[in-house]
Amino acid sequence: MRLKELEGIAREIHAVLEAKNAARDAALMRCRELTRLCALCIRAVHREEYAEGQRLLREAQQAAFVLQTDLAPFPDLLYAGYTQDALKEWVEASVVYAIVTGQPLPGPRELNVPEAAYLNGLAEAATELRRRILDLIRTDRFEEAER
Repeated sequence: MRLKELEGIAREIHAVLEAKNAARDAALMRCRELTRLCALCIRAVHREEYAEGQRLLREAQQAAFVLQTDLAPFPDLLYAGYTQDALKEWVEASVVYAIVTGQPLPGPRELNVPEAAYLNGLAEAATELRRRILDLIRTDRFEEAER
């Protein structure tokens, strides 16, 4: 009698773990894609290809949304380091694009990211902005660098 109960419980647990494993595998792939899109966006901004940067940012926004939606049933995966790192990259790209193009600065609520991921992305955006300033100085665009 107890053996049948345990077998039923084991099947339920196995199904949950299989679903979580599939979600983890998909999340890892989506995190890599999100990180790649954000890196490409930042590169486009540095090349002053703003239309391309905006297109990539829209793709990244969609990727971040899908990632978070798919992981909503699995909070431990949603708040795992690799997921938060990918969301940090999304923040970084969004902030760099906004500052360089003179757009309003998006906050964590607009980007739909946890505050910690937002702060980490904001900190990383500073290094990209430093690079931007140096590029502007090299081309004698001091007023823009000052802004």
